[in-house]
Amino acid sequence: MSASDAPDTLAAGRQAATQPGVSPLRLKLRRFLRHKPAVASLIVLLLLGTLALAAPLIELARGLDATAVDLFARSLPPSETYWLGTDELGRDLLLRLLYGGRVSLAVGIMAALCAALLGTVLGLLAGYYGGRFDAAIMRLADTTIALPLLPLLIVLAAIDLTKLGLPPEVAASQDISLYRIVVLIALVGWTVTARLVRGAVLSLKRREYVLAAEALGASPGRIMLVHLLPNAVSPIVVAATLSVGNVILLESVLSFLGLGIQPPVPSWGNMLTGAQETIWSAPWLAIWPGLLIFVTVIAFNFLGDGLQDALDPKAEAERMG
Repeated sequence: MSASDAPDTLAAGRQAATQPGVSPLRLKLRRFLRHKPAVASLIVLLLLGTLALAAPLIELARGLDATAVDLFARSLPPSETYWLGTDELGRDLLLRLLYGGRVSLAVGIMAALCAALLGTVLGLLAGYYGGRFDAAIMRLADTTIALPLLPLLIVLAAIDLTKLGLPPEVAASQDISLYRIVVLIALVGWTVTARLVRGAVLSLKRREYVLAAEALGASPGRIMLVHLLPNAVSPIVVAATLSVGNVILLESVLSFLGLGIQPPVPSWGNMLTGAQETIWSAPWLAIWPGLLIFVTVIAFNFLGDGLQDALDPKAEAERMG
C-alpha cells in the first residue's frame, strides 16, 4: 500500500467503527489478528508460559528431580532419559530450562508491570496538575534516561542489602535477588510510560467531557481515574509489553555477571553463566538458554507491535504506507 492510500485506510477504519453491531473491541481484535507475527508470537509466549507453569507436573511425570546433583552424569548429550542433556552438575537440562523460564518470565512481567504502574501514576499527576510538579517529574525522567542503564543497575545490584536495614536472614534468602531485580528495573524503567501518559493526558484534559466533569464538581482523582486513564490505556499496554523483552535481557545480563538471580534458583541468565566453562565440550548448555532468551524477547517485541497496530489504527496505516 502506498502512502496515498493511508487516509483511505483510516477512513475505512472510522467507517467500520460507526457500523451498527461492530464493537470497538472486535475491530481491535481484527486488526490484531491481521498482524501475523504478533499472533504467532502470542502463541509462542503462551506455549512457553504453559510449559514453565507445568514444570512440576513434567518433573513428576518424567520421574526426575530438577535439583538433584549427579556428578557421574555431568554434561551428558541429549538422550532418551535426558531429552536435552544434563548441565555441568548432572541436572536435567529441560527441567532447569522450564524452572528458569518461570523465574525469567516472572521477573520480566513483574518488573514491566511495576514500571508501568509507577510511570502511569507519575504521568497522570504530571499531565493533569502541570506547573512545577510536571517540570520536576520530567526533569527526574530526563536525569534517569541520561544515566547509563546497565552500569547503574550493576552498581545498585551490588549493594549489600544488610546495610540498607534488611535483616541478614532476609538479605540471604533465595528469593530476595528476584525481588531486588524487579524493584531496581521498576525504579529506572518508568520513564517511557510516564512520558507517554503525560502526553496523552495533556491532550485529553482539554476535551469537552473532561471540562464538563470539572464544571460538575468532579474531584481530580475521579477525573484522572474515570475520564483520563481509560483513554490513555493504549500507550500503557504497548509500552509495558515492549518493555518485558528488555527486562528479560537486563535480568539475563545481570545474572550472567553474577549480580542477578542467584543459584540455586535457576534463570536463563545464570544458566548461561554456568555454561561458560563447558562451552566447547557441551555447547548445548549455552545454546538452549540463549535461544529461549532470543525467542522470548523477539516474541514480546512482535506482540507489542501487534498491540500497537490493534489499539492505534494510525500506527497500522503509517506502517503499511
